[in-house]
Amino acid sequence: MLKASISFSNRIMQRYLPDPFLFVIILTFVVFAFGLVFTGSSPVQMVQYFGEGFWSLLAFSMQMVLVLVTGYVLASSPLFKKGLRFLAARAKTPGQAIVYVTLVSLLASWINWGFGLVIGALYAKELAKKVEKVDYRLLIASAYSGFLVWHGGLAGSIPLTIATPDHFTADLIGTISTKETIFSLFNLVIVASLFILLPLINYFMSPAEEERVQIDRTLLEEGNLHAATVEGDLTPAERLENSRVISMIISFVGLAYLVYYFVNAGFELNLNIVNFGFLFLGILFHGTPRLFLESVGNAVKGASGIIIQFPFYAGIMGMMVASGLAAQLSEGFVSISNEFTFPFFAFLSAGIVNFFVPSGGGQWAVQAPIMLDAAKALEVSVPKTAMAVAWGDAWTNMIQPFWALPALAIAGLKAKDIMGYCFIVLIVSGVAISLGLVFIS
Repeated sequence: MLKASISFSNRIMQRYLPDPFLFVIILTFVVFAFGLVFTGSSPVQMVQYFGEGFWSLLAFSMQMVLVLVTGYVLASSPLFKKGLRFLAARAKTPGQAIVYVTLVSLLASWINWGFGLVIGALYAKELAKKVEKVDYRLLIASAYSGFLVWHGGLAGSIPLTIATPDHFTADLIGTISTKETIFSLFNLVIVASLFILLPLINYFMSPAEEERVQIDRTLLEEGNLHAATVEGDLTPAERLENSRVISMIISFVGLAYLVYYFVNAGFELNLNIVNFGFLFLGILFHGTPRLFLESVGNAVKGASGIIIQFPFYAGIMGMMVASGLAAQLSEGFVSISNEFTFPFFAFLSAGIVNFFVPSGGGQWAVQAPIMLDAAKALEVSVPKTAMAVAWGDAWTNMIQPFWALPALAIAGLKAKDIMGYCFIVLIVSGVAISLGLVFIS
């Protein structure tokens, strides 16, 4: 039955799921129409909301490009490649490869979502080079599935927001420690269950050997930049380009700041500090500025999807928020909830909103006032309410191409290649998360 479900899911996705750019265009039309029908906004107003929101994620878009570029550059350095190859060599069978990449991605994403997205995909590529007869689509899907736990982890934007003094809902709920959210019993049980379930479900989704899609291993080789040498006399400019001293000095400056940051802020990871660390470690590990820049050039080739699609999602978010459509959706789920079912419906509503507002912080800004007022009225735990929204935001990322773009760019695949598998993960994980939110205090 599972094999039949997976086969059906893959056929549907392969046949009907469009390219991520067309997907975001379709979402734009859908939200535009919903805004006209359900909020009473005029066409002119919806166009205005779209245009005003279009550039609102520019800083975040650049962060995501750097997640891909700096992660790729670091992983393509000789030292890091050796580490990934060492880990990849531990897997001897296709099943082991699927389980290992799932666990590595889960752990890395729980620490920091940007780190997890990049490391999972790069480790999957190394496994594809080492392990024969592994389905490449499932390997990358397994790497992406680990991303599911990010909002229940150390870099979850919602629990970190409400743990920050003077956050925007502080007057309503005060400051809530991560002991009540990230490190609460119900959240740790959900995370632990996913660490068990996801490797198992990915393992059992492996197709029959004759149906597996394997990749030509030569396509996974980017070339050995570090074998290149410069012949003849070097000009002063070329000496600088090939100077290890230059790389060591600037790396020392960057890494010194990292030490300063962690001494003063503790082990508090955010997207900027992860990109900062990846960047300067990449410079150090590549040895010379020339080799570093060649690696950057290779990495940038895969960033086009992020650059062009993120502004459209910002425009969709602008329409959802300014028209009141996101608020109406949240209020609709609240209206059918009671004190027992509320965490489930908060989770489900957040999952739906995430399709159109794929930003944890942005989604919380939209849903927090409604969900927190409802939680107080129904006498439901505020920390659990916040985590229900957080898990809903993470949950539907499994079938939202927005967040898969960095992994797909690294892997050289299209969204429809992995979304059939991810849909099965969505169903299984949705049940596990819902049970944890409803039945565990």
